[in-house]
Amino acid sequence: MARFLLQRIVLAVVSVWAICTITFFIAALSPGDPALLAAGQHADAATLARIRHDFGLDAPVSVRYERYLWGLLHGDLGRSFLNHIPITDLLKRGLPPTAILAVIALLVALLAGVPSGIAAALKPNKLLDRVLMSSVLVGVSLPNFILAPLLILIFALKLGWLPVAGYGSPEYLVLPALVLAARPAALIARMTRSSMLETLQQDYIRTARASGLPPFKILTRYALKNAFLPVLTAAATSFGYLLSGSFVVETTFTVPGVGGASIISLTTRDYTLIQGTILLLAVIFVTINLIVDVLYALLDPRVKVTG
Repeated sequence: MARFLLQRIVLAVVSVWAICTITFFIAALSPGDPALLAAGQHADAATLARIRHDFGLDAPVSVRYERYLWGLLHGDLGRSFLNHIPITDLLKRGLPPTAILAVIALLVALLAGVPSGIAAALKPNKLLDRVLMSSVLVGVSLPNFILAPLLILIFALKLGWLPVAGYGSPEYLVLPALVLAARPAALIARMTRSSMLETLQQDYIRTARASGLPPFKILTRYALKNAFLPVLTAAATSFGYLLSGSFVVETTFTVPGVGGASIISLTTRDYTLIQGTILLLAVIFVTINLIVDVLYALLDPRVKVTG
């Protein structure tokens, strides 16, 4: 297990380094002058030269790359070209709202997706299965930028049950959490149904039924336990999607998270903030994949931890 963990950690570090390197050179070689963003379109040459020197833009790309990696090792992601605030402070400010929203959305997706998938698997090709899978198809196909205005129109403007947008008290999180949870819930439901159908046809399930065990015990103790690993992968991938795919939702509902800051950085060409956001998302995805690999080895003894 120790060797397995070491290999996965090394692979994770290499993956994050590769993503950081690619992102840096894409930003460094992109057309445009970031100094104009910091100084304004009407700045004189002396002001632009001073800003380029302050941000290290007057150095060769190789030197800037070395400084960037050295800063990463010391937790320094640079400063925003737009407002001169350290990127670390911006991410610390935006990550908690994004993380809270993602956790709530994942819980909603699990609570809706897993029971729906189990119910569909217990009644394959019946009316309940067709209704649930049709709902899943709608959840997968409907994008966030369409679902969000629909929920705002129904629950905020027509019924007046929930606020339109904002952040603060718990009721502000209901609509964005539902919008974010729609697609992951549909994916988890499909994965649960598929995995449960395959598990329920195994020989040990038929043996348990022939032995007279209660159906509920067979479902929870044997079938669901062995069918949960693919669902775990889907849930973990969905959590990474929730953390990185909430850009539209956060902008629509004016949630002060990482997604809104990322949209601003793209529209204003704030390269340092783009690099910091991509680095954060890369670390999150790599960490989630590492945790899933470890859980696979711990939960299923059939999974052999080998080199």
